[in-house]
Amino acid sequence: MELSSFLSIIQGILEQGFIYGIVALGIYITYHILDFPDLSVDGTFPLGSAVTAVLLIHGVNPWLTILISFLAGACAGFLTGFFHVVLKIKDLLAGIITMTGLYSINLMITGYSPLLQIGDAKTIFNSGFLANLSNSFGVWKTFILIFLNTIVIKLFLDWYFKTKSGFLLRAAGDNENMITMLAQDKGKVKIIGLMLCNGLSATAGSVLCQQQRYFDSNSGTGMLVMGLASVIIGMTLLGKLAKIKGTTMVIFGAVLYKACIAVALNLRINPNNLKLIMAIIFLIALVSKDLFRKGGKQHASSDSHL
Repeated sequence: MELSSFLSIIQGILEQGFIYGIVALGIYITYHILDFPDLSVDGTFPLGSAVTAVLLIHGVNPWLTILISFLAGACAGFLTGFFHVVLKIKDLLAGIITMTGLYSINLMITGYSPLLQIGDAKTIFNSGFLANLSNSFGVWKTFILIFLNTIVIKLFLDWYFKTKSGFLLRAAGDNENMITMLAQDKGKVKIIGLMLCNGLSATAGSVLCQQQRYFDSNSGTGMLVMGLASVIIGMTLLGKLAKIKGTTMVIFGAVLYKACIAVALNLRINPNNLKLIMAIIFLIALVSKDLFRKGGKQHASSDSHL
């Protein structure tokens, strides 16, 4: 393999990995903190992409489209929380209802076009002062901007988890009774977590749309599996390193996950088998997590006998 081809593959892995790392940050909230299997992310990811594509075509500022996409995703997350908390629908079913409804809503937004090109519309990668970055960073300009976006979101979450609202969110996952003891509404806390998760999922969809320059109605398929695998891989491999934050672990997991997919594709595996590969990676991640957990317990047990 030529060096240029190898660098191109690495660049693609990093760009895609950090974009999907934003999704993984959202799923980190629902899966790791709230223990909520939120399937609505499969609908909010393309929702952010659909909103972005339409707004960019109409000349809206590309940075503003990211914010609007986040708000759209947060509204969808609110619906999932409403179904679960207020209507008492089970968490998995609540997410399925939102995901299913969003498929049609996404098509409505794009005028029932399952694949919408944004043409020569301005994006965050080719507008404003960022357009001049190409002179200094060349082909790596896109990755640098994606990297900075993801890191800013990660730092925001790190800050948020230290606030009162963030503390309540983490407490809701660890011990719901504690929320009641603090005279807080645990249902409200769950809804906030779901809004954050789906807002981040839509944000990632918005960034991907601007990078690829099109909306695809099927882009959200398997997003929950991808996010869960990223969270599990990252926390399994880096979980014993106490100084590394969970948000960093899941971003690392997303990059590694995309690297595994890239390796499989470069081994000339049929792209139609991609979903099978994703399922296998997810299965390996789950099994590895259990093995690491059992290994840690056995090590602790042997130490107690010394």
